[in-house]
Amino acid sequence: MTTRQAGETVSYTVTFLEMSERPRYGWPHTPNGMTGALLKAENPPVWYFRALYDAVGRDYAWTDLHSSEDDEIAAWLADENVALYSLIDHGWPQGFFLLDWRDAESCELSYFGLVPSSVGRGLGNWMLRTAILTAWAREGVRLLSVNTCTLDHPRALIQYQKNGFVPVRQEERERRLTREWTPKPS
Repeated sequence: MTTRQAGETVSYTVTFLEMSERPRYGWPHTPNGMTGALLKAENPPVWYFRALYDAVGRDYAWTDLHSSEDDEIAAWLADENVALYSLIDHGWPQGFFLLDWRDAESCELSYFGLVPSSVGRGLGNWMLRTAILTAWAREGVRLLSVNTCTLDHPRALIQYQKNGFVPVRQEERERRLTREWTPKPS
């Protein structure tokens, strides 16, 4: 793949997905070889969220939050209807997900991903199912949503669909890169 330079514009497709009922599968078994834990962050500092966001999203051109002010992110993370979970194994973060229940009767899986060195270890599907069931565990949830795009991991869309999400719409977008980026092969 050709490396794209900061300042270049890239086109991509965003797919919005929804799940309108709790899936029938149960809580997943912990992956073999995992010695850590999935921890809910209590009052996470902005720097920690930004570090996770960059560690997971660097390879997928996640840059949207780079223009957000710390105060805005801090207020979002402090909301009682927002929860950040970190997968800690071998003493360091392997990935994270963020659930947002601020809209009545719905939850958005706002962020989800693994750091590059943790991809392919069997953690992703386990963490995704855990995120989905955690979202549905809150009373009153009637809809779970997520979105992914063609800049994300090449298997992201299929993984969401395998775990019960259904695409509901797509949008074509463009983004100006803020740093050098090499797309992952599909």
